[in-house]
Amino acid sequence: MADQQALDEVVEFTSDLIRIDTTNRGGGDCQERPAAEYAAARLAEAGLEPTLLERTKGRTNVVARLEGSDPSAEALLVHGHLDVVPAQAEDWSVHPFSGEVRDGVVWGRGAVDMKNMDAMILAVVRQWARDGVRPRRDLVIAFTADEEASAEDGSGFLADQHRGLFEGCTEGISESGAFTFHDGAGQELYPLAAGERGTGWLKLTARGRAGHGSKVNRENAVTRLAAAITRIGAYEWPPRLTPTVRAALVELAALYGIEPDLDDVDGLLDKLGPAAKLVESTVRNSANPTMLNAGYKVNVIPGEAVAYVDGRYLPGHEDEFRATLDELTGPDVAWEFHHREVALQAPLDSPTYARMRAAVEEFAPEGHVVPYCMSGGTDAKQFSRLGITGYGFTPLKLPEGYDYQAMFHGVDERVPIEALHFGVRVLDRFLRAA
Repeated sequence: MADQQALDEVVEFTSDLIRIDTTNRGGGDCQERPAAEYAAARLAEAGLEPTLLERTKGRTNVVARLEGSDPSAEALLVHGHLDVVPAQAEDWSVHPFSGEVRDGVVWGRGAVDMKNMDAMILAVVRQWARDGVRPRRDLVIAFTADEEASAEDGSGFLADQHRGLFEGCTEGISESGAFTFHDGAGQELYPLAAGERGTGWLKLTARGRAGHGSKVNRENAVTRLAAAITRIGAYEWPPRLTPTVRAALVELAALYGIEPDLDDVDGLLDKLGPAAKLVESTVRNSANPTMLNAGYKVNVIPGEAVAYVDGRYLPGHEDEFRATLDELTGPDVAWEFHHREVALQAPLDSPTYARMRAAVEEFAPEGHVVPYCMSGGTDAKQFSRLGITGYGFTPLKLPEGYDYQAMFHGVDERVPIEALHFGVRVLDRFLRAA
């Protein structure tokens, strides 16, 4: 059981890490090193020997191994990222990098995504050092750079260049799972992530005939691009159920006493009410236009127009995604992957999933644990190159009215202290049993 010092430290560490500005704007100017050094120092104080690794100066990762009691057991990767997305101070109630602790809440960028989990990991490992606890299996602890952009300086670099540090790891846990979801009807759900949609960020390029804006032009690149973007934005992707999402729908339907008609997915979602939010973004592929760039003068028709689309595809459905984009863009617009990462599917019948479920149920017996597929992506994608199966497990017990999903990349990001305490207790319980 987590002791008081661990509960105090998780709040202190979350606040301290928030105060270290690790904003990642995607242009390579982020500096995770101060946060990496902070985390490494806390690990070293617990008797571990952390290694600091950089592909690019200042883009620092931390890796340490905590040896387990069973040398024959497969190792478990426990990872969190150190970088955060930008925040504009004028939009916030408190300064986003203040780490202010007020009214039972820790405020600041990274409070949920995901310096809270980094702090939980540190707090648990340090308590174990005080108590002389060793887990059954080796734990490889990794704090990564660059997750909020390409991960090239973070988990991608580690997976490609430092495979040996993850020797024996077959499974991993990280962000976005085991949080409280209030369904509006008095029930608490705890989604455990066992899958991620793949990332397909697309660059669309339309080419045409440049010319004067006053002349007839049947080969206008802007028009061609606009038509393709309109088709993509209006397209209704058909439902495609992965094992995780299928299981989620069946369990949710049973919870609410609804017949799980999987041949009418949208109708079933309507019957689930607010709980549908847990699965509605992962029953199909998606492609959302996000950026446009064309022209340089109002009376000049440009010869090229460019757009970007945030595409996501379900495990097993990347080929369908590609074929559909070929049809939607048509003959006059070319598309390519600006950034691509695989979709992930993790088994729901594994001992690790069962232990995560048991840990949540011990400290939230009133809750209902349900399977969950993430609509976006995490560092688990890069670590999957090493054969590591990834789960989303950042336990937080949240009060009703707290919009967890809105905290990700949102204004006034914050996390309740009690949620951090719950997270430490559950993480401690799971890792001891893992």
